[in-house]
Amino acid sequence: MKHIHMLPNLLTLANAGVGLLAISKGIDALAGDPALFEQRLESACWLIFVAMVFDTLDGKVARMMDSFSDFGAQLDSFADALTFGVAPALLAKVLMEHENLLHPRLHFFAAAVFSLMAILRLARFNLESDHAAESHTDFNGLPSPAAAGTVAATILMYLSLGGGIENAGGDPTPLGKGLAFLPAGVRDAIAAGLLPMLVLMLPVLGFLMVSRVRYAHLGAVLFARGRFPSLVKFVFAALLLYLAPVPVLFVTGVVFVAHGVLAPGIGRLRARVRGREEGGAQGS
Repeated sequence: MKHIHMLPNLLTLANAGVGLLAISKGIDALAGDPALFEQRLESACWLIFVAMVFDTLDGKVARMMDSFSDFGAQLDSFADALTFGVAPALLAKVLMEHENLLHPRLHFFAAAVFSLMAILRLARFNLESDHAAESHTDFNGLPSPAAAGTVAATILMYLSLGGGIENAGGDPTPLGKGLAFLPAGVRDAIAAGLLPMLVLMLPVLGFLMVSRVRYAHLGAVLFARGRFPSLVKFVFAALLLYLAPVPVLFVTGVVFVAHGVLAPGIGRLRARVRGREEGGAQGS
């Protein structure tokens, strides 16, 4: 076996370890004290986002150290399958089981589709990608971390609308204070709509992961090197996350997923309009 660089692989293992911890927290939420359900499920969802940080760092560090290896690529895919394939699907199933949404077999079906498609997506990615940074500016199919983050953010949004996680310790967050102005019936109606949305979201995101829909690398968009607007975007994103992290992550996930699906159609529509305008200008 070739020499293995420790730091990138340790970061990848940290990603997998955090994913395992998220799964453990999800199991504890369903099987443990009902009074701690929301708190434990919230912690599990935030761990998915912590794992994203490690997933981003291992690639960055590997590029900085010029230490890419086939071993590291395989390890990264196994870690991603666990953290971004299995863990979010299990957390979604935990919430659906707790709320008695549908039949448990339907909950399992939705979760299994998401997890299996994530595994297939990662296997395809290993075969089609190379280590060059240029090959990671966009992706064929929805990236598994983005799919996992969208699921986790949807669960957090549901918990936030319930009010429990936004008023922990008796000190409401800015979002908690904002939600207090909404009538309870409106909050409950929105939350009730998120649960069936979550059931449908799991297979839809799963199929988008194995599709050929083009998705940009979100980090490349936000943190493009040498561009002043990128710094402005980063500052605004950080401030919005500090003020209201749950709705910001939820909206970002939904918009990112929808943009990949709608962008080709919007591009063709713009091209047609532009062509008609140019044709009209030439005719006049």
